[in-house]
Amino acid sequence: MSCPSGSFSMRHGEMSKPVAIGLALAALTVATTVRPAVAQAPPAQGVVPAAFTAPAVAMDEPLRLIALARQSYQSVHDYTCLFVKRERLQGQLQPENLIEMKVLTQPFSVYLRWMSPQASAGQEACYVSGRNNGMMRVHSTGLLGVVGFVSIDPRDSRATQTSRHAITEAGIGNLIERFSQRWEVERQLNRTQVRVAAYMYNQRRCMRVETIHPERGNGQYSFYRSVVYFDQELHLPIRVENYDWPRTGAPADGELAESYSYVNLRVNSGLTPAAFNY
Repeated sequence: MSCPSGSFSMRHGEMSKPVAIGLALAALTVATTVRPAVAQAPPAQGVVPAAFTAPAVAMDEPLRLIALARQSYQSVHDYTCLFVKRERLQGQLQPENLIEMKVLTQPFSVYLRWMSPQASAGQEACYVSGRNNGMMRVHSTGLLGVVGFVSIDPRDSRATQTSRHAITEAGIGNLIERFSQRWEVERQLNRTQVRVAAYMYNQRRCMRVETIHPERGNGQYSFYRSVVYFDQELHLPIRVENYDWPRTGAPADGELAESYSYVNLRVNSGLTPAAFNY
């Protein structure tokens, strides 16, 4: 199962050509023009051409799509992609990070190599479940990089200060499990507003699922608003956006808290455990 779009070479730190990461959020049911490739992927904007679903059945379609994603992911042995992340840390929205990513599903193995921003370019991190006493292997840039890879706890403050999630939580499989659990709870609470529409993301046909929580629910909801894009060919989530609760002076639909995209996703390309020996 392989995604034909794009051209992304996973040779150490090389790109075969510029990768299109622009977000063309236009409903397939209306006349639109897909945006050209840009250097950054801005948050989704525009009018959503779909009404909210009644709460009684709101979560049925999101749960159907996430169940289909879980089933599809069972056939994934490995994948490579350009991982695009943007996060709000200490109240400040950070620059977009472009990261070369490769993942092996069993044993769970993740390798990341930063391409931008410039301050992080060349930095590497690798984690393999069951190896290295639970530590991740990290290669810094600059003078600190002279010593090569060193072992660091995934929850080390040096990692948590620059990311909202540990490397152990990375990847599509973890994303599927988080939303599966969250949406099951939301179905029982029966308060989530949902709208689903067909969209384009990075020239891939997707189903866009937006969930909104009118109230905080005593901490039962992680975010005010979430948007997940499911690739209609691969049936996998390839982008997620989470927004904080609206506040005075901020956008009415919430400020972006975090966004993660899996661009030019290629599955089952033949990675082996040797690719994660760092």
